[in-house]
Amino acid sequence: MTDPWHLAKWTLALLFVASVVFVHFRGRVRHRAVKQLTDHSTFVAPYNILMYAFSGVPAKPFHDVAAFPELAPLAAHWQVIRDEAMRLHAAGQVRAATGKNDAGFDSFFKYGWKRFYLKWYEAPLPSARELCPRTVALLEAIPTLHGAMFALLPAGGRLGVHRDPYAGSLRYHLGLSTPNADACRIIVDGESYAWRDGEPVIFDETYIHWAENRTDTPRMILFADIERPLTNRFATAINRWVSRHVIKASASANVEGERIGALNRVFHFFDRIEVARRRFKHWSKPAYLAVKWGLLAGIVALFAI
Repeated sequence: MTDPWHLAKWTLALLFVASVVFVHFRGRVRHRAVKQLTDHSTFVAPYNILMYAFSGVPAKPFHDVAAFPELAPLAAHWQVIRDEAMRLHAAGQVRAATGKNDAGFDSFFKYGWKRFYLKWYEAPLPSARELCPRTVALLEAIPTLHGAMFALLPAGGRLGVHRDPYAGSLRYHLGLSTPNADACRIIVDGESYAWRDGEPVIFDETYIHWAENRTDTPRMILFADIERPLTNRFATAINRWVSRHVIKASASANVEGERIGALNRVFHFFDRIEVARRRFKHWSKPAYLAVKWGLLAGIVALFAI
């Protein structure tokens, strides 16, 4: 007689593998198989499959902005938003994270990418309310807009090939102060888009994409996450719960004292451990190796019992 628990485990394992394979082959551009195995999109593949299955927009890299009329006020007031963004930039407020407290974008900072959070899956940040109130007011009037920031890609900057892990949203970019040149662009699943002042674009960030600014002018945009339209109420309820309780935990801060989400606190903790590990190895490599292999042997022995 077949053990129901054994059957359930194998069924779940097969469903997980099938979802990973689907995510890997979705679109025309894909990671190498080895990279896909360790990519974060592998571990959230089952959830993303649910989002794709009930998606109210077609499966393609770029989407028609006109299909999201609630976002029209942003483009209509782009100069207002630009003026607040550029004042922040001139004051040095658009910057990299101060410390390891922004796991979602940590790899971007080494390329000179900078940001100022306006909101991140909750109420706007206090610093944003104070420093750019008109932009915040525009954002708060759009219930489906869950996260937003000003994002700067410096002259000569480039963001590497990646895909974002969360399919519950779509990405909105609004050009604020850009080179207005084809050499400053984002490539999503092989399709290129060059930012222009005052022009919005919406794309599916779970397709593989990368960006470059091969000009001598920095690029400033409004960067936002909007809720993916879904055709099923139950799936929508699940996605909103995940937004409020999981994605919200990736919140970072603009200034000292603002709330840091639980995921970023964990990220900071493990970074401190990594710093201590490197210092220990530098102090005495023989002692480091002895401890390392001793711990590994202990783990093997524990599982062998």
